[in-house]
Amino acid sequence: MVSVLAEKFITPCFTDEGRDNLLDTMTTAAIAKYIRSGYRYHVAEDEDEIVGIVGIRENSHLYHLFVAESHQGRGLAKALWKKAMDESLRRGNPGEFTVSSSLNAQPVYEHLGFVAQSNPITKHGVTYTPMKLEI
Repeated sequence: MVSVLAEKFITPCFTDEGRDNLLDTMTTAAIAKYIRSGYRYHVAEDEDEIVGIVGIRENSHLYHLFVAESHQGRGLAKALWKKAMDESLRRGNPGEFTVSSSLNAQPVYEHLGFVAQSNPITKHGVTYTPMKLEI
């Protein structure tokens, strides 16, 4: 689900190198490696199908947030983010979170309270906007 959604909604504004770089970070094997290294993931299911996923790195960086197209617009992204944020706060986060937002996802993150910290940046063919949320 993650790589399919990323390819459709995020990578169209990337170079081919950027597309490949990003999609390499979204495979099942890559996510399993992140979990083993300490990233925390939460999923939302509907009838035994994963329809949403959120991943947090170092208790403060929102690394992945995806919702299946069939479940978008229902508040699921907000609910997943709240779950991840609340757990991070319980684990000692002082109330500061970051995300490297794709251009298409920036309005979603703004709706969640994140604020752009600069203009978009492009590295290795991947374009993103650094954003921050302070509670």
